[in-house]
Amino acid sequence: MKILFLAPFAASPAGFGAQRRVEGLMAALGRRHEITAVSIVPEGADRRAAERAMGEYVSDVVLVERPLWDGRGKRLLQLRSLLSGRSFLRGLYDLPAVREVVDRMLSARAYDVVNVEFPFLATGSLAKAPAGAPLPRLVLDEHNIEFDLARQQARTESGVARRVYNAVDWRKIRREETRVWRGFDGVAFCSAADESRARAIVPSLRSAVVPNAVDVEYFKPRPGDPTPDGRTIVFFGALDYFPNQDGVLYFLRDVWPSIEQSVPQARLKIVGQNPTAKILAEGHARIEIAGKVDDVRPHLASAALSIAPLRIGGGTRFKILEAMAMGKPVISTSLGAEGIEAEHGRHLLLADDATSFATAVARVLRDPALGRLLGSEGRKLVEERYSWDWSARSLEALYGRVLAR
Repeated sequence: MKILFLAPFAASPAGFGAQRRVEGLMAALGRRHEITAVSIVPEGADRRAAERAMGEYVSDVVLVERPLWDGRGKRLLQLRSLLSGRSFLRGLYDLPAVREVVDRMLSARAYDVVNVEFPFLATGSLAKAPAGAPLPRLVLDEHNIEFDLARQQARTESGVARRVYNAVDWRKIRREETRVWRGFDGVAFCSAADESRARAIVPSLRSAVVPNAVDVEYFKPRPGDPTPDGRTIVFFGALDYFPNQDGVLYFLRDVWPSIEQSVPQARLKIVGQNPTAKILAEGHARIEIAGKVDDVRPHLASAALSIAPLRIGGGTRFKILEAMAMGKPVISTSLGAEGIEAEHGRHLLLADDATSFATAVARVLRDPALGRLLGSEGRKLVEERYSWDWSARSLEALYGRVLAR
């Protein structure tokens, strides 16, 4: 097949979860199909690094620049969006330059499928082909149900202004997102739970579950890795992503004090880009805010366990799959592990309140044999069910269904 991927970021070099999904799927599909990638990059980004990395698995890479806004500029755009009928993200990424590039490419060459990452990029006329050629099928890849994520955020934000903003914006996102569901030929979801929620709104939806996955050869225990220290709890994930911020602060404020008392040798390491001022303020001798790192694997290898104390979100979490692939025991909330076919007590431990989460962490710290067993079973699960090739074949099957219509 000839597939055009449209994404709001360059997929490689991958530094956060959404990039990993796009990179993993395109790289796996690129072994069997001809992939063209159109990606939006911020002004001043290292275009050559992105083109070089993506060129390893796609036939053609086209990068379109967008303005680089600071915090104040972004807030002004959000304020303006309140007066608009469009959601903030749709306004942010619906760029004339992107429309022009995509229109030119679709008019010059016939594609079998146009694969759009995130609903806010599904703008303009994408069902277009050269004269006499069949129109491409349109497939949306949903990383989350975006309006539901914004709705959850509106409920949990502490600031009044942010709550009001999200309360207005999530309704716009829902209108835009469900319109795409109805208008596209197929929609891929990260989890069966997300697919079920979407089908409750649009019963006629043609969809498939295409789970997040992991590069099982990259994330795996290695002979030269640091040995687990038996006391470090690690959290890793982008700290400029609200669900991660909320989960980290919940753990620090509601869970950590109990662990600190019951397991005095315990240490916490928080790894991820752009930690907020609130998170940085929590650092002290027993809590390390490591920030962005070049390679998370040594940090995982040296830790006793990995946590995912998430209370907001959708899709499936890379942090869980990658920790499992590294043979690390994982402790998560049920929502954090949603979409991953993992069994509590076998592949990981689940805990949905502060007391039980602290108890589960202390249990693994005190029982290294339990940690090794959970890590081993988690690794087996990832090898069997969560490789990128397995996920890409699920997406291929959806392509086949929409093309056969």
